[in-house]
Amino acid sequence: MPDTPAITGIDIPPSHEHAPLLGDGRYQHDAGGVFRELYQTHGPVAPVLLPGGVPAWLTLDHQTLRRVTEDTATFARSSKRWRLGPLLPPDWPLWPLLGGGQAQDSLLYAEGEMHRQRAGALSSALEAVDRNEFAARCQQISEQLLARFAPAGAAELMADYALQLPVLAMSWALGAPEEDSRNLPADFAAMLSGGPDTIAGWHRARAVVARLVAQARRRPGANVASRLAAHPIALSDEQLVEDLLVTYIAGHIPTAYLIGTTLRLMLTGDRFTDTLRRGRLSVSDALHEILWHDTPTQVFAGRFTSRVTELGRYRIPARDLVLLGLAAANTDPALRPDPAAGVRDNRAYLSYSHGPHSCPMPARDLSEVMASTAIEALLDALPGLSLACHPNQLRWVSTIWMRGLESLPVRFDPAALSLGTPRGLPWM
Repeated sequence: MPDTPAITGIDIPPSHEHAPLLGDGRYQHDAGGVFRELYQTHGPVAPVLLPGGVPAWLTLDHQTLRRVTEDTATFARSSKRWRLGPLLPPDWPLWPLLGGGQAQDSLLYAEGEMHRQRAGALSSALEAVDRNEFAARCQQISEQLLARFAPAGAAELMADYALQLPVLAMSWALGAPEEDSRNLPADFAAMLSGGPDTIAGWHRARAVVARLVAQARRRPGANVASRLAAHPIALSDEQLVEDLLVTYIAGHIPTAYLIGTTLRLMLTGDRFTDTLRRGRLSVSDALHEILWHDTPTQVFAGRFTSRVTELGRYRIPARDLVLLGLAAANTDPALRPDPAAGVRDNRAYLSYSHGPHSCPMPARDLSEVMASTAIEALLDALPGLSLACHPNQLRWVSTIWMRGLESLPVRFDPAALSLGTPRGLPWM
């Protein structure tokens, strides 16, 4: 993550004088180690700094995260409550994920009855997606993507596959023309990176969704955007853009990283490589192991204290930012004293957050359909699949919020797949 100069007017309080910077080199190399050290030093909540020297608090255990996400009166959602918000420049690279600018109009930052209504409308629109039809579409997209590199005997599975399939599947479900989806993976990655292209990527992605909203108003169809536009709560165009943009990003990047990291586990973890060799695949087990141990969304933003409150060992001032440590909560020793123990059929992880503002169940279902279909189709199509580099050479994306591979090079036996002529992927 690029260095961000200290922001004028932002003072470091005594509680944060020695706080670590989230997103620095150590964090990118070993975020799990950073979380463990913070827990050992500070307990269930720790002071941290964001780029620009912006102070915040990070939850580090399961119980504290549940408390923060359930107590919406004390830990509120609207970014307008943040006392430091007016001091931050509009081009601060973390604004797209912290509710700055137009993002304040998103359902993510709505509160009370307004949030309940908007979240319910989105859940209804997503629930109406036919699961069998969606799975069949994911299978078709998988096969089309695979047909492009299967004959080569080698591929880079993040760029060629994992980052492509979810955005194409989400575009189909939302009703966006595929040609409009061409640059969305890069724009979403820019938004999450906190780098120099963050704000520009945000605006480019918003423009795509604005065209989708205009199309849904003009020519409604059997898709999520049209159903949301027609919902009785009568969202404005601006609200539609923000809610659909949230849906797009949440459906794409975490799912892409879930696919990549799960494939890495299946290609390098002893238990899963053994099942590959013997032809007995455990895709569901691998997916849920990643959601426990290496969840794509590591830190989620955020909550804003409505009053002075005690949290862990600290007295948190009013109108401060509290970040949700999802990855830290999942590895909380109090929750699972033996991290090496199996997690089969255990869904107590908080990878989708918790409480009223957690990821809607229909969205979780669609994400796991995309991920499981993508992995199973790939394993079926590519015999002799193996990693094309040493596992230690794999690198992770540079972002505070997410954990995903930059690349996943593989080799396999060349396969001439009889999948027909790939359709609907004009930019590839």
